[in-house]
Amino acid sequence: MGQVTVTIAEKVYRIACDDGQEDHLRGLAAEVDAKIAEMRRGFGEIGDNRLTVMAAITFLDEREEMKSKLARLEAEVESLRSDRDAVRSSLGETEAEIAAAMTQAAERIEAVAKGLAPQPQG
Repeated sequence: MGQVTVTIAEKVYRIACDDGQEDHLRGLAAEVDAKIAEMRRGFGEIGDNRLTVMAAITFLDEREEMKSKLARLEAEVESLRSDRDAVRSSLGETEAEIAAAMTQAAERIEAVAKGLAPQPQG
């Protein structure tokens, strides 16, 4: 089990994590620290707990927006897949209709050609 030491809002925390996740955890902690610093610049000194809660709520709000966007994109992808399948089906039907029309046209041309061909005289 890995362990990292991070600094968030000028406080040092030691956090356990899975082996290999140390850099990821440091990156997340750096994002939290940056968000708290950003909010501190915007709101001034309103208390570390309050800033931490506001940062957490901000992150959760961003996550919810991303989940909503992902759901919309997944629905759009499903709609596009459905449309693609319908186009493929329609294309297959159209190809069959074209083949049938070409066969009929060939049969008519053959019939006309037979009618125009000189008949052997007996």
